[in-house]
This record gives sequence, structure tokens and C-alpha cells, in this order.
Amino acid sequence: MMQSEIKPIIEVKGVSKFFGEKTALDNINLSIKKGEFVTILGPSGCGKTTLLRLIAGFQTASEGVIRIAGEEITQTPPHKRPVNTVFQKYALFPHLNVYDNIAFGLKLKKKPKDTVLKKVKAALKMVGMTDYEYRDVNSLSGGQQQRVAIARAIVNEPEVLLLDEPLAALDLKMRKDMQMELKEMHKTLGITFVYVTHDQEEALTLSDTIVVMSEGRIQQIGTPTDIYNEPINSFVADFIGESNILNGVMVKDKLVHFCDRDFECVDEGFGENTPVDVVIRPEDLYIFPVSDMAQLRGTVQSCIFKGVHYEMVVLCHGYEFVVQDYHAFKAGTEVGMLVKPFDIHIMKKERICNTFEGKLIDETHVEFLGCEFECAPVDLQKVPLGDVLVDVDFGKINLLDNAEDGMLTGEVKFILYKGNHYHLTVWSDWDENVFVDTNDVWDDGDRVGISIAPEDIRVRVKQEER
Repeated sequence: MMQSEIKPIIEVKGVSKFFGEKTALDNINLSIKKGEFVTILGPSGCGKTTLLRLIAGFQTASEGVIRIAGEEITQTPPHKRPVNTVFQKYALFPHLNVYDNIAFGLKLKKKPKDTVLKKVKAALKMVGMTDYEYRDVNSLSGGQQQRVAIARAIVNEPEVLLLDEPLAALDLKMRKDMQMELKEMHKTLGITFVYVTHDQEEALTLSDTIVVMSEGRIQQIGTPTDIYNEPINSFVADFIGESNILNGVMVKDKLVHFCDRDFECVDEGFGENTPVDVVIRPEDLYIFPVSDMAQLRGTVQSCIFKGVHYEMVVLCHGYEFVVQDYHAFKAGTEVGMLVKPFDIHIMKKERICNTFEGKLIDETHVEFLGCEFECAPVDLQKVPLGDVLVDVDFGKINLLDNAEDGMLTGEVKFILYKGNHYHLTVWSDWDENVFVDTNDVWDDGDRVGISIAPEDIRVRVKQEER
């Protein structure tokens, strides 16, 4: 059979999940190959565990279809699916010993005793727990309990093993050890692993493929190298590892402007004089004593030893850059910096301002985000009353400490530092994102008031293209 004809082991097509009015998953499409180690990665509340539970059968999709090995299982109960799940809290039976915990599923299937014994011993060997079969599970360490949970899952020889943050409860050293063991187990077993985590380093270490999620949607799918080196948007760039993300302008192909000067790069196809996001990883900035070869000159603000390298913050033309290097430059030192063209990654901006659907009430009032706002006078001959689009620049949204002082309220959900300001995502109480540029420091989860001055509200015809 040709490689292109090989059918995926898991297919998720157009899957959404609603809890009342809340959308946990929004039109998810995912294809997983047989034998692949796929990690679903994202922050808390992004929908990754919900997606895993839909594949496992513990929850049912509101929309869409899920297939395993070509067979639709969208409504199939968990025990009839060719999958097994390893949970964060292990879910071992406290009244059963190690052997009986692992053998539980086989006994339910009424397998012969000698078959059960053989399979349990093989599973124990696989997870490095030989001679532990008659131990009380409550006497085991967290790492040993996790191994038993994995053995119980693999003993049933599932086509797919689902792992829901299985190492989250372990200490750092044990987690690192178990990561390596899981990688070896996957190689030995040859079955498909679907792994959920919020730990970026864990995802990069373990996976063949990473699925990055945010707010119920898939942001990017790719190999660890692709995800790290070629993030598709600012969320992925910020979430996977550390990044310097700055506003820039693509002057023309292979030439980008940021930090008050032009830089050669390798990116093409963005057009001319187009606003873009520029990503430079901290390890890709070369730092050295000031010299003629410096593209940028700045002053070190801080220097911290991180165990393998030093991490420095350098202030340059009003922008802060995070730099990682094996050589330390003390705070206050004047330094030069250089970045090579292939280490500058250009991303298309997802938006250049806030755009909301609204309704023009009269020439000085428009309704959007569930509120009636005063706006600058509108020429009703050009923009008639009724449905309109409303544009507000990121820097023209005012956030207030006292939420009740705002025209509406919201919660800070995502904070992105852009070198000289913060770009915030605020989830308004109208269930719509509001994007804000600010120099004020806010924390994730802060409740804020939202206010917009009339002169900063631009109203246009709905059919008008931007």
C-alpha cells in the first residue's frame, strides 16, 4: 500500500463540544497516524482534556464525527472503544494489589488465568515493576503508582493509549525519568500514544507531533522542531519556549523593519510595508562587547545564571530583549547584539485593530459588545443606520482597576509582552475578545473595567473590506 493511502488510526472531523452556552471545543479537525506519539498541548481551559475525553468516550461530541481505525465511534461507550486511558490521578483500585489492578480488565474479559498471568508479568516488566505484583498499591511511591496505571492500560493491548497529564503529580526528577521511560515504552509497544499536557518542555521531549490548542481551537499542528522554529502566530511563539516578539513592518521580501532599523531576513510573500510580528528566540541573539559589527546596541538591565546559560535583559532603542548566552554581561554593561537573517521569524498579524459587529443607532451612538457607546458623528449618507462594523485601535481601549467604573467588564486571559508594551486579550462579559495595548502591568485573571472614548470609535459599512 502506498504511504499516502494509509488511513489514520484516529480521525476527528468538525468536532465541537458545548457545555450550556460555553464552547469548550470549536470545530476541531485532527488526524493521527498509527504508531504516532501525539501531544495535545495548551494552557488550562484550552479544551485539551475535553478533546481527549471525547476520544476516550467519557464525554460525547455536540457536533462532528470521531473515527478510530476507520470505524465511527462518536456515540460508542468507552468500554467498547479500542483505547485505554491513563489519568493524572492514576485511578488505581486501593483495595486491590498491584497484580489485581493490572489484571482487572483482563478478568472482566474472562481471559484464561494463565493468559492473565503471562500478560500481567509482561506488562510489569515493560514498566520496570517486576516482583511488585503482590504489593499494596497504597505502599507505592507516586512514580511506582504511575507505572502500575500505565501497565494496567497497556496490558489490554489497546490500539490507542490516551494519557491525561500522567506525570503532573510527580516531582521534577521523577517526571524527567518517566518521560524517558514513556518514550522507550512507545518505541517498544509500537501503539499510538495521545498525550495531554500543559508542559511545553515535556511536549517537545516526547512527541512526534504536537497539537497546540487555545480557547477550544487548534492553533498549530507540527513536529516539535516546526512548532518551535516556525510558530504560526504570537500565541504559539509565546507559549512554546521563550521568545522576543516585537511589532515590525515587512518592507519588502527578505527585509523587515523593527527596533528602528532594517534587518535582512529569509521570509517572502508578505507584501510591502505590511505590519507583521517578528519573533527572535533568546538563544539566537549574539551578544558581545560593543563593536562595529553590532546591528543593535544596548544596556544590560539584568543578568541571571540559569544553570546552563546566563539570561540577560538588554534595553535597546526603548525595547527589551531577552538574551541567553554562555557568557555573562553584568547589569549596566554596554553591549552589541547581532541576529542572523535565518534566525528572524516573521509572522502575519492576526489582526491590526479590534473589529466588532455593531448597530448604528443614530449619528452619535453605536451599539456593540452588548453596550451603547457614544461615538464621533457619523455621516449617515455614507454609513446608514443599522448593522455596521466598529473598529477600535488596540491602544485606545482603556482598562480600569475598578471593574464597575467601565462601560462593560472583562477578565484578562492572555498577556503578551511586545518588547516595549503589553498586548492583552481580555474576555469581555459579552463573550467576545477585546485586544488591548498598554504599558500598565496586569495579571492573568484580573477583572477589569473597559472604557472607550467616543473619538476612538470608528464606524464603517459592514460590507466594506479592510
